[in-house]
Amino acid sequence: MYEILSLAIVITLGTSLFICLKWRNLVVTGPMPLSLLAFSAILFTSGLDVGLIMFPLVEFPVYAAEEAYSFTNPLAIEFGFWGFLVWAFYFLTTFYFCIVEPRVKLFELPAIRWLNNAIIIATCAFTAFLFLSYAPSYIEGITAPQQYLLVGLIILIAVFSSTDIRYVKILSLSSSALFLVLTLVMLMASGASMQGYLGSIANIGGYFANLHRFVSPISDYHGWYLFWWFAWSIMIGQFVARFVSGLKTWQLLIALLIIPSVAIGLWFSVLYYYFSNEIAVAGILRTTMVTLGVIFVINSLDSLIRLYTDNLSMTVNRLGRHQYIMGNWLLLSGLVLLYQLTPLKIEWVGLLVIGLYMVIYIILYRQRSLLGEDFPQSQSDHRA
Repeated sequence: MYEILSLAIVITLGTSLFICLKWRNLVVTGPMPLSLLAFSAILFTSGLDVGLIMFPLVEFPVYAAEEAYSFTNPLAIEFGFWGFLVWAFYFLTTFYFCIVEPRVKLFELPAIRWLNNAIIIATCAFTAFLFLSYAPSYIEGITAPQQYLLVGLIILIAVFSSTDIRYVKILSLSSSALFLVLTLVMLMASGASMQGYLGSIANIGGYFANLHRFVSPISDYHGWYLFWWFAWSIMIGQFVARFVSGLKTWQLLIALLIIPSVAIGLWFSVLYYYFSNEIAVAGILRTTMVTLGVIFVINSLDSLIRLYTDNLSMTVNRLGRHQYIMGNWLLLSGLVLLYQLTPLKIEWVGLLVIGLYMVIYIILYRQRSLLGEDFPQSQSDHRA
């Protein structure tokens, strides 16, 4: 299974590099272009969830203790699991849905359309299930009934938010701003000097010095992360491609690699300072982290719900607001219980996505003429 995963990563990254070199000056624009700020906020909050906020505090001790990660420091490992290179997956799919899909319309083929939306729904439910599973680690003293009630409420709010794209945009911008504020508040509460914080940030250099190690799974846990990223890649590219506003191909790649990674690096460096200096995160700080984590879960869910309901024509206008909200809430809540009661795993969804990639590659190769004679043949054929 990991051989398939590693090969898929190499092909995906190689394709991203090829696209950026061959069509680097091609202007990429989606059907609902937004400012770079709004686009970045939607990308960041749609492509990440509560794990970004809470996982590092649990994972740093593991990375510090286990032999598999001994080649560098825990912050570099954590950053490698969440930042930089893995965002190239989103670049590839965003470019595809902006430039290629409008010409070939492969995702309108019934088999691909239904498989794609099944993947979206399954991953959406897994996001809620993951929060359900880890809630006792985030919220001290929470009972099992309270866990289910909280997850049910999160799904309900996300479904409501998905009823209007304005809600998705507002929530994304607001949670991105809150994320930056929390980073500053946590930094000030740690008592770190600027020199101490910069020293913490410097540990991220261990990731770039060992970049090649992150192309294939370092451990089973890293493999789980990579399958998770693959599971998200097509649907996030499909969603955020709508909002790209006139970026050249190389600018889109840089934006996707750098902008989220800077925010992730700054946040993880704050948490690593807490870890390395054995500073407890408790009280109002932990409560605030959990609250923002819940908002991030809602952000992730509402964008995915919006995507699959649009794809399947299960819109508010067609179903009515009450039927839309109740139907999606029951669907996702039922799937969360299915994850809880069966051996379903996100790795299976990741493998399905890799299989879907393979099918798309084969179809595009065999039907290259679908791209049309007017598709730029080199980067010099289309300049802004």
